[in-house]
Amino acid sequence: MHTRSLAAPSAVPDSTSAERACFLNVKDAAAYLGISPHTLYVWRHRRQGPPSFRMGPRGRVMYRRTALDAWIQDQERADSRSNPALNPLSAAPQRPRNPGA
Repeated sequence: MHTRSLAAPSAVPDSTSAERACFLNVKDAAAYLGISPHTLYVWRHRRQGPPSFRMGPRGRVMYRRTALDAWIQDQERADSRSNPALNPLSAAPQRPRNPGA
């Protein structure tokens, strides 16, 4: 009786795939962020969203994975729901000004 090994394949990628994973094209960057590629194109056109650049002779739009991660962290810090320091409910109430005084 022949038994097959059920061991999982090695999880360590080779160096070329690891290097390629540092840079993502629009489709892969959009998937990484959980948005549509169209949204990334619109953000790029409006100079919003994560930083991108053109790479190679064909000028493909690319994103660094580290830049995407940094951009995500910036979004989290700028959102009052994720950053307690920006939550308006955590601020002390302000007294109304007396306009006649």
